Amino acid sequence: MSQLSRRNLLAATAGTAAALGLGSHAFAQRAGQQPKRGGTLTGTWGGFEPQALFVPPGGGSSPYFTSTKIHERLLTLDNDLDFVPVLALEVTPSEDFRTYRIKLRPNVVWHDGKPLTADDIVFNALEYWKPLSAGIALKALVAAEAVDATTALLKFDTPLPEFFLKSVLAGKAGLVIPKHIYEGRDILTNPANNAPVGTGPFKFKEWVRGSHAELVRNEDYWNAPQPYLDRLVIRWWRDPASRSAAFEAGQLDLGVFNPTPAPDIKRLVDTKRFVSTTVGYDNSAWVSTIEFNSRRDIVKRPDIRKAINLAIDRQFIADTIFFGLAKPASGSVPSTNKIFFDPKLKPYAFDLAQAGRLLDAAGFPKKRGGRFKLNLVAAGWFEENVKLGQYVRQALEDLDIEVDLAIPDRATSFKRIYTDYEYDIALSNNSGTVELVPEWTRFVTTDNIIRGGAFRNATGHSDPKLDAVVEKLSTEIDPAKRVTLARAFQEVLSEALPWTALVEIQSTTIARADVRGHSQTADFMGDSWAGVWLDR
Repeated sequence: MSQLSRRNLLAATAGTAAALGLGSHAFAQRAGQQPKRGGTLTGTWGGFEPQALFVPPGGGSSPYFTSTKIHERLLTLDNDLDFVPVLALEVTPSEDFRTYRIKLRPNVVWHDGKPLTADDIVFNALEYWKPLSAGIALKALVAAEAVDATTALLKFDTPLPEFFLKSVLAGKAGLVIPKHIYEGRDILTNPANNAPVGTGPFKFKEWVRGSHAELVRNEDYWNAPQPYLDRLVIRWWRDPASRSAAFEAGQLDLGVFNPTPAPDIKRLVDTKRFVSTTVGYDNSAWVSTIEFNSRRDIVKRPDIRKAINLAIDRQFIADTIFFGLAKPASGSVPSTNKIFFDPKLKPYAFDLAQAGRLLDAAGFPKKRGGRFKLNLVAAGWFEENVKLGQYVRQALEDLDIEVDLAIPDRATSFKRIYTDYEYDIALSNNSGTVELVPEWTRFVTTDNIIRGGAFRNATGHSDPKLDAVVEKLSTEIDPAKRVTLARAFQEVLSEALPWTALVEIQSTTIARADVRGHSQTADFMGDSWAGVWLDR
């Protein structure tokens, strides 16, 4: 693969967000307009086909995007960051915040006709959420019991912050699966993961591998008259340009998380047949990250990590590789986080001279053949990572570091980064919720060093001080003190730098102009899409 120069990149990607004419309006229906029932919507996201339609431990955004149209959660967050009931009418803490009472919505049934009961919640809490999906976030959970058919109690051995628990229940880890299908079988290998049975607005019909998954209306959905669509087809295109062509050909109605190349957004919107928005991502912030393998002698040193960060021009990455649809990141928590972001932290300055001085002081002066050699892996799940890998290689070579760059496919990227730990530096992408635990803390805490665990702590970084901060963040019930702890978490990471964001990615949704009723939640990509309808 040819080396990518700054000049070539700039010439190829001169557009910016402003030039693209990117809108920020929500897909709201017209005042007084009633949703129409019927029709088929084809949707996609800016990534690849999932390894399974539902991956219990998480498995990344692709299975999450698909499974959330079938499986539901107890709560969700709206665009004002208020918790809204879904399967639970109420989630209420006791005075000491050690017990939470969950009152379920009555008369909810699974897609196979069996009723949702409190026994399902007990099973999820003890057999799914704690051991698999939420993990350390729910380690204080010691018991769960069904009081009656629609009331469950969750009991903890320490106080649990209300915002924290509700965020877990409303987040990626909080999907509710049926006890009668999963009990007594390995949750990870259950065949239902590829033919999910949920309570959501859409029922699984078929998965044509390499092409699409077809979902159909749940006629017994608890929130009638939703869903409005007859069918929802989730289709995947590997090439972003193919998604642009699919929009234009009428094969695609709705795409989330930057489904097309950035320059195509303005072109599509200018036709008046399509609209775009950045609303609906407050609880699903995306970043492009750099991760250092703490098992490797050179990059395990914070001073080396700092030098490498100084050698990378974040503004160039934002303007050129992401066409202006990104901005330099300030550390481990996105600046869009309205509750926990620490405004004192600023993006690393681009200072190649200072980076060189740091390497000199660290005992790696310039010499024939380079200061040292590093193995750089750019994860192959997004097109931008290809360019990012080429740019970072060039930036490090400018610092007189020899770089062996690999850009493996999706499966090999997972293996090299999360199973084999075969890298010095990894360039990846992550997303997370407003709540830091577990969505952001899992990348750096000791208990998340899980070989083979996708999007966990692959760096091997282990710091008792950092672990203690996260532990307190998981149990402190005072909201103001939690903000202080969150900022301490960011400050500790800003010194050690095992994992940090390079840029914050601005997520965009594109839809046909006659698609209504969406982008109404803070994580629309993981929303059920029950309220989406076609004005045609």
